[in-house]
Amino acid sequence: MIAQLNLTADPADLTATLVDIPSVSREEGELAAAVEVALRALPHLEVTRSGNTVLARTALGRPSRVVLAGHLDTVPVNENLPVRRVGDELHGLGTVDMKGGDAVMLHIAATLTEPRHDLTFVFYDCEEIEAVHNGLRRVERDLPDWLSGDLAIVCEPSNAVVEAGCQGTMRVELRTAGTRAHTARAWLGVNAIHALEPALRTLTGYRAREVDIDGCRYREGLQAVRVGGGVSGNVVPDEAVLTVNFRFAPDRTVAAAETHLREVFDGYALTVTDHAAGALPGLTAPAAAELVAAAGGEPVGKLGWTDVARFAALGLPAVNFGPGDPTLAHTREEHVPIAQIHRCAEVLARFLT
Repeated sequence: MIAQLNLTADPADLTATLVDIPSVSREEGELAAAVEVALRALPHLEVTRSGNTVLARTALGRPSRVVLAGHLDTVPVNENLPVRRVGDELHGLGTVDMKGGDAVMLHIAATLTEPRHDLTFVFYDCEEIEAVHNGLRRVERDLPDWLSGDLAIVCEPSNAVVEAGCQGTMRVELRTAGTRAHTARAWLGVNAIHALEPALRTLTGYRAREVDIDGCRYREGLQAVRVGGGVSGNVVPDEAVLTVNFRFAPDRTVAAAETHLREVFDGYALTVTDHAAGALPGLTAPAAAELVAAAGGEPVGKLGWTDVARFAALGLPAVNFGPGDPTLAHTREEHVPIAQIHRCAEVLARFLT
Protein backbone atom coordinates (compact mmCIF):
# COMPACT_ATOMS: atom_id res chain seq x y z
CA MET A 1 0.00 0.00 0.00
CA ILE A 2 1.38 3.41 -1.02
CA ALA A 3 1.64 5.94 1.80
CA GLN A 4 -0.58 9.01 1.42
CA LEU A 5 1.19 12.38 1.56
CA ASN A 6 -0.68 15.59 2.31
CA LEU A 7 1.46 18.11 0.45
CA THR A 8 -0.58 21.12 1.59
CA ALA A 9 -0.15 20.26 5.28
CA ASP A 10 2.26 22.06 7.58
CA PRO A 11 5.67 21.20 6.08
CA ALA A 12 6.90 20.15 9.53
CA ASP A 13 4.11 17.55 9.71
CA LEU A 14 4.98 16.48 6.17
CA THR A 15 8.62 16.11 7.25
CA ALA A 16 7.55 13.75 10.04
CA THR A 17 5.55 11.67 7.55
CA LEU A 18 8.51 11.41 5.17
CA VAL A 19 10.89 10.40 7.95
CA ASP A 20 8.66 7.49 8.93
CA ILE A 21 8.89 6.06 5.41
CA PRO A 22 12.32 4.36 5.51
CA SER A 23 14.43 5.10 2.43
CA VAL A 24 17.99 3.97 3.00
CA SER A 25 20.03 4.24 -0.21
CA ARG A 26 18.87 1.69 -2.83
CA GLU A 27 15.64 1.21 -0.85
CA GLU A 28 13.83 4.42 -1.85
CA GLY A 29 11.06 2.69 -3.79
CA GLU A 30 8.28 3.11 -1.22
CA LEU A 31 9.00 6.79 -0.70
CA ALA A 32 9.47 7.45 -4.43
CA ALA A 33 6.07 5.85 -5.11
CA ALA A 34 4.38 8.03 -2.47
CA VAL A 35 6.00 11.17 -3.87
CA GLU A 36 5.06 10.23 -7.43
CA VAL A 37 1.39 9.60 -6.57
CA ALA A 38 1.12 12.85 -4.62
CA LEU A 39 2.68 14.92 -7.41
CA ARG A 40 0.62 13.31 -10.17
CA ALA A 41 -2.50 14.46 -8.34
CA LEU A 42 -1.48 18.10 -9.00
CA PRO A 43 -2.89 19.22 -12.39
CA HIS A 44 -0.42 22.10 -12.82
CA LEU A 45 2.59 19.75 -12.92
CA GLU A 46 4.05 17.44 -15.54
CA VAL A 47 5.49 14.39 -13.74
CA THR A 48 7.87 11.63 -14.80
CA ARG A 49 9.94 8.98 -13.08
CA SER A 50 13.38 7.49 -13.67
CA GLY A 51 14.12 4.55 -11.40
CA ASN A 52 13.52 5.88 -7.90
CA THR A 53 13.92 9.49 -9.01
CA VAL A 54 10.70 11.50 -9.38
CA LEU A 55 10.60 14.72 -11.40
CA ALA A 56 7.88 17.34 -11.78
CA ARG A 57 7.73 20.71 -13.55
CA THR A 58 5.49 23.56 -14.54
CA ALA A 59 5.09 24.80 -18.11
CA LEU A 60 3.73 28.31 -17.64
CA GLY A 61 5.85 30.02 -20.27
CA ARG A 62 7.78 32.08 -17.74
CA PRO A 63 11.01 33.69 -19.00
CA SER A 64 13.11 31.88 -16.40
CA ARG A 65 13.19 28.52 -14.62
CA VAL A 66 14.32 27.50 -11.14
CA VAL A 67 15.29 23.90 -10.39
CA LEU A 68 14.78 22.65 -6.83
CA ALA A 69 16.52 19.39 -5.99
CA GLY A 70 16.63 17.05 -3.03
CA HIS A 71 17.60 13.43 -2.49
CA LEU A 72 15.14 10.91 -1.04
CA ASP A 73 17.65 8.48 0.44
CA THR A 74 19.23 8.39 3.88
CA VAL A 75 22.20 6.70 5.48
CA PRO A 76 21.42 3.43 7.35
CA VAL A 77 19.14 3.48 10.38
CA ASN A 78 20.95 3.98 13.70
CA GLU A 79 18.26 3.50 16.34
CA ASN A 80 16.74 6.82 15.22
CA LEU A 81 13.35 5.79 13.83
CA PRO A 82 10.44 6.47 14.13
CA VAL A 83 10.39 10.25 14.20
CA ARG A 84 9.98 11.94 17.58
CA ARG A 85 8.82 15.46 18.36
CA VAL A 86 10.71 16.93 21.29
CA GLY A 87 9.56 20.45 22.09
CA ASP A 88 10.07 22.53 18.96
CA GLU A 89 12.29 19.97 17.22
CA LEU A 90 11.82 16.86 15.10
CA HIS A 91 14.26 14.04 15.89
CA GLY A 92 14.99 11.10 13.64
CA LEU A 93 16.82 9.75 10.61
CA GLY A 94 16.58 12.16 7.70
CA THR A 95 15.11 15.09 9.62
CA VAL A 96 18.27 16.99 8.66
CA ASP A 97 19.63 15.09 5.67
CA MET A 98 17.32 15.79 4.02
CA LYS A 99 13.63 15.06 4.43
CA GLY A 100 13.03 18.48 5.93
CA GLY A 101 14.23 19.94 2.63
CA ASP A 102 12.19 17.43 0.64
CA ALA A 103 9.06 18.39 2.60
CA VAL A 104 9.63 22.06 1.84
CA MET A 105 9.98 21.25 -1.87
CA LEU A 106 6.83 19.14 -1.91
CA HIS A 107 4.88 21.85 -0.08
CA ILE A 108 6.05 24.46 -2.60
CA ALA A 109 5.16 22.16 -5.50
CA ALA A 110 1.59 21.80 -4.23
CA THR A 111 0.86 25.32 -3.04
CA LEU A 112 2.57 27.56 -5.64
CA THR A 113 0.44 27.09 -8.72
CA GLU A 114 1.32 30.46 -10.29
CA PRO A 115 5.02 31.10 -9.51
CA ARG A 116 6.82 33.91 -11.28
CA HIS A 117 9.49 31.45 -12.47
CA ASP A 118 8.73 28.12 -14.06
CA LEU A 119 9.74 25.41 -11.59
CA THR A 120 11.32 21.98 -11.84
CA PHE A 121 11.40 19.63 -8.84
CA VAL A 122 13.89 16.75 -8.72
CA PHE A 123 13.56 14.13 -5.96
CA TYR A 124 16.44 11.75 -6.61
CA ASP A 125 17.87 8.52 -5.27
CA CYS A 126 21.24 7.17 -4.14
CA GLU A 127 22.95 10.41 -3.13
CA GLU A 128 24.42 8.95 0.05
CA ILE A 129 26.46 6.21 -1.67
CA GLU A 130 29.06 6.07 -4.46
CA ALA A 131 28.62 8.87 -6.98
CA VAL A 132 28.23 6.41 -9.85
CA HIS A 133 24.81 5.46 -8.46
CA ASN A 134 23.56 9.04 -7.94
CA GLY A 135 20.14 9.53 -9.56
CA LEU A 136 21.15 12.91 -10.96
CA ARG A 137 23.70 11.18 -13.18
CA ARG A 138 20.92 9.06 -14.69
CA VAL A 139 18.68 12.10 -15.21
CA GLU A 140 21.54 14.03 -16.82
CA ARG A 141 22.10 11.13 -19.21
CA ASP A 142 18.51 10.17 -20.02
CA LEU A 143 16.43 13.32 -19.36
CA PRO A 144 18.87 16.24 -19.71
CA ASP A 145 16.19 18.85 -20.48
CA TRP A 146 14.78 18.30 -16.97
CA LEU A 147 17.94 19.80 -15.48
CA SER A 148 17.97 23.02 -17.49
CA GLY A 149 17.19 26.37 -15.90
CA ASP A 150 18.53 29.67 -14.63
CA LEU A 151 19.16 28.73 -10.99
CA ALA A 152 19.38 25.48 -9.02
CA ILE A 153 18.50 25.32 -5.34
CA VAL A 154 19.64 22.15 -3.60
CA CYS A 155 17.65 21.93 -0.37
CA GLU A 156 20.43 20.24 1.60
CA PRO A 157 20.71 21.31 5.26
CA SER A 158 22.26 24.77 5.56
CA ASN A 159 20.75 26.07 8.83
CA ALA A 160 18.20 27.94 6.69
CA VAL A 161 20.98 30.20 5.36
CA VAL A 162 22.02 30.47 1.71
CA GLU A 163 25.24 28.50 1.26
CA ALA A 164 26.70 29.37 -2.10
CA GLY A 165 28.74 27.10 -4.32
CA CYS A 166 30.88 24.40 -2.74
CA GLN A 167 34.45 23.26 -2.33
CA GLY A 168 36.07 20.81 -4.68
CA THR A 169 37.65 17.62 -3.38
CA MET A 170 40.58 15.47 -4.45
CA ARG A 171 42.19 12.37 -2.97
CA VAL A 172 45.72 11.36 -3.87
CA GLU A 173 48.08 8.58 -2.88
CA LEU A 174 51.77 9.18 -2.19
CA ARG A 175 53.82 6.00 -2.63
CA THR A 176 57.29 5.33 -1.37
CA ALA A 177 59.56 2.39 -2.16
CA GLY A 178 62.22 0.79 0.01
CA THR A 179 64.16 -2.42 0.40
CA ARG A 180 63.13 -5.31 2.59
CA ALA A 181 65.46 -6.58 5.28
CA HIS A 182 65.23 -8.35 8.63
CA THR A 183 64.59 -5.81 11.37
CA ALA A 184 67.53 -7.28 13.30
CA ARG A 185 69.70 -6.09 10.42
CA ALA A 186 67.69 -3.03 9.46
CA TRP A 187 70.72 -1.21 8.07
CA LEU A 188 70.63 -3.60 5.14
CA GLY A 189 67.22 -2.31 4.08
CA VAL A 190 65.45 0.97 3.32
CA ASN A 191 62.26 1.71 5.29
CA ALA A 192 59.48 2.94 2.98
CA ILE A 193 57.32 4.10 5.91
CA HIS A 194 60.13 6.30 7.22
CA ALA A 195 60.33 7.85 3.76
CA LEU A 196 56.89 9.35 4.35
CA GLU A 197 58.24 11.60 7.10
CA PRO A 198 58.88 14.66 4.88
CA ALA A 199 55.33 14.46 3.51
CA LEU A 200 53.88 14.26 7.01
CA ARG A 201 55.95 17.25 8.11
CA THR A 202 54.71 19.14 5.05
CA LEU A 203 51.11 18.38 6.04
CA THR A 204 51.68 19.46 9.64
CA GLY A 205 53.04 22.81 8.50
CA TYR A 206 50.67 23.39 5.61
CA ARG A 207 48.99 26.81 5.67
CA ALA A 208 45.49 26.51 4.26
CA ARG A 209 44.54 29.18 1.73
CA GLU A 210 41.45 31.30 2.36
CA VAL A 211 39.75 33.04 -0.55
CA ASP A 212 36.79 35.39 -0.89
CA ILE A 213 34.49 34.87 -3.90
CA ASP A 214 31.33 36.95 -4.35
CA GLY A 215 31.50 37.86 -0.66
CA CYS A 216 31.67 34.20 0.41
CA ARG A 217 34.75 32.90 2.20
CA TYR A 218 36.17 29.47 1.42
CA ARG A 219 38.94 27.87 3.47
CA GLU A 220 40.95 25.08 1.93
CA GLY A 221 42.19 22.02 3.79
CA LEU A 222 44.87 19.38 3.26
CA GLN A 223 44.80 16.32 5.50
CA ALA A 224 46.32 12.85 5.67
CA VAL A 225 43.39 10.44 5.89
CA ARG A 226 45.07 7.03 5.69
CA VAL A 227 48.55 5.50 5.92
CA GLY A 228 49.52 1.93 5.07
CA GLY A 229 52.62 -0.18 4.69
CA GLY A 230 54.53 -3.12 6.10
CA VAL A 231 54.40 -6.85 5.49
CA SER A 232 55.39 -8.37 8.82
CA GLY A 233 56.36 -7.43 12.35
CA ASN A 234 60.01 -8.31 11.70
CA VAL A 235 60.53 -7.00 8.15
CA VAL A 236 61.65 -3.55 7.04
CA PRO A 237 58.78 -2.42 4.74
CA ASP A 238 59.57 -1.94 1.09
CA GLU A 239 56.37 -0.01 0.24
CA ALA A 240 54.17 2.58 1.97
CA VAL A 241 51.15 4.59 0.88
CA LEU A 242 49.88 7.86 2.33
CA THR A 243 46.38 8.98 1.29
CA VAL A 244 45.74 12.72 1.36
CA ASN A 245 42.45 14.60 0.91
CA PHE A 246 42.50 18.13 -0.50
CA ARG A 247 39.43 20.35 -0.12
CA PHE A 248 39.95 23.27 -2.47
CA ALA A 249 38.18 26.56 -3.08
CA PRO A 250 35.99 26.70 -6.20
CA ASP A 251 38.28 29.18 -7.94
CA ARG A 252 40.63 26.24 -8.56
CA THR A 253 39.89 23.75 -11.30
CA VAL A 254 40.55 20.06 -10.78
CA ALA A 255 43.68 20.42 -12.95
CA ALA A 256 44.91 23.36 -10.86
CA ALA A 257 44.29 21.41 -7.66
CA GLU A 258 46.37 18.50 -8.96
CA THR A 259 49.16 20.85 -10.04
CA HIS A 260 49.20 22.37 -6.56
CA LEU A 261 49.48 18.96 -4.87
CA ARG A 262 52.31 17.90 -7.17
CA GLU A 263 54.16 21.07 -6.19
CA VAL A 264 53.49 20.54 -2.47
CA PHE A 265 54.66 16.91 -2.61
CA ASP A 266 57.45 17.34 -5.12
CA GLY A 267 59.63 14.24 -5.27
CA TYR A 268 56.88 11.78 -4.37
CA ALA A 269 55.12 9.39 -6.73
CA LEU A 270 51.60 10.89 -6.64
CA THR A 271 48.44 9.29 -8.05
CA VAL A 272 45.03 10.95 -8.13
CA THR A 273 42.42 8.40 -7.01
CA ASP A 274 39.27 10.54 -6.80
CA HIS A 275 38.20 14.09 -7.56
CA ALA A 276 35.15 16.32 -7.93
CA ALA A 277 35.14 19.92 -9.07
CA GLY A 278 33.76 22.63 -6.83
CA ALA A 279 31.11 25.18 -7.76
CA LEU A 280 31.48 28.94 -7.85
CA PRO A 281 28.85 30.76 -5.77
CA GLY A 282 27.20 32.38 -8.78
CA LEU A 283 25.50 34.99 -6.63
CA THR A 284 25.73 37.63 -9.36
CA ALA A 285 23.11 35.75 -11.41
CA PRO A 286 19.79 37.65 -11.18
CA ALA A 287 17.76 34.74 -9.79
CA ALA A 288 20.43 33.95 -7.19
CA ALA A 289 20.56 37.58 -6.08
CA GLU A 290 16.77 37.58 -5.69
CA LEU A 291 16.93 34.46 -3.49
CA VAL A 292 19.58 36.06 -1.29
CA ALA A 293 17.39 39.15 -0.93
CA ALA A 294 14.37 37.04 0.00
CA ALA A 295 16.39 35.10 2.59
CA GLY A 296 17.95 38.18 4.16
CA GLY A 297 21.21 38.01 6.04
CA GLU A 298 24.55 37.21 4.47
CA PRO A 299 25.18 34.15 2.28
CA VAL A 300 28.14 31.96 3.22
CA GLY A 301 30.42 29.68 1.25
CA LYS A 302 29.68 25.94 1.45
CA LEU A 303 32.51 24.07 3.17
CA GLY A 304 32.14 20.62 1.71
CA TRP A 305 30.91 19.13 -1.58
CA THR A 306 27.26 18.86 -2.58
CA ASP A 307 25.34 18.29 -5.80
CA VAL A 308 25.36 22.03 -6.49
CA ALA A 309 28.58 21.18 -8.31
CA ARG A 310 26.67 18.97 -10.75
CA PHE A 311 24.35 21.84 -11.62
CA ALA A 312 27.23 24.31 -11.87
CA ALA A 313 28.90 21.98 -14.37
CA LEU A 314 25.72 22.21 -16.45
CA GLY A 315 25.95 26.00 -16.45
CA LEU A 316 23.41 26.77 -13.70
CA PRO A 317 24.30 29.00 -10.76
CA ALA A 318 23.55 26.80 -7.75
CA VAL A 319 23.14 27.26 -4.00
CA ASN A 320 22.31 25.16 -0.97
CA PHE A 321 19.29 26.26 1.07
CA GLY A 322 17.49 23.99 3.47
CA PRO A 323 16.57 23.37 7.11
CA GLY A 324 18.86 21.64 9.57
CA ASP A 325 22.40 21.81 10.90
CA PRO A 326 24.70 19.97 8.46
CA THR A 327 27.01 18.94 11.31
CA LEU A 328 24.19 16.69 12.59
CA ALA A 329 23.81 14.85 9.28
CA HIS A 330 24.58 11.11 9.46
CA THR A 331 24.55 11.13 13.26
CA ARG A 332 22.27 9.23 15.60
CA GLU A 333 21.27 12.59 17.14
CA GLU A 334 19.89 14.04 13.91
CA HIS A 335 17.21 16.66 14.62
CA VAL A 336 15.83 19.81 13.03
CA PRO A 337 14.16 22.90 14.53
CA ILE A 338 10.60 23.17 13.26
CA ALA A 339 11.13 26.92 12.91
CA GLN A 340 13.82 26.30 10.28
CA ILE A 341 11.45 24.16 8.20
CA HIS A 342 8.88 26.96 8.31
CA ARG A 343 11.49 29.60 7.51
CA CYS A 344 12.73 27.76 4.42
CA ALA A 345 9.19 27.30 3.13
CA GLU A 346 8.39 30.97 3.71
CA VAL A 347 11.60 32.25 2.10
CA LEU A 348 11.17 30.08 -1.00
CA ALA A 349 7.52 31.05 -1.35
CA ARG A 350 8.46 34.74 -1.10
CA PHE A 351 11.26 34.33 -3.65
CA LEU A 352 9.15 32.35 -6.11
CA THR A 353 6.07 34.60 -5.97
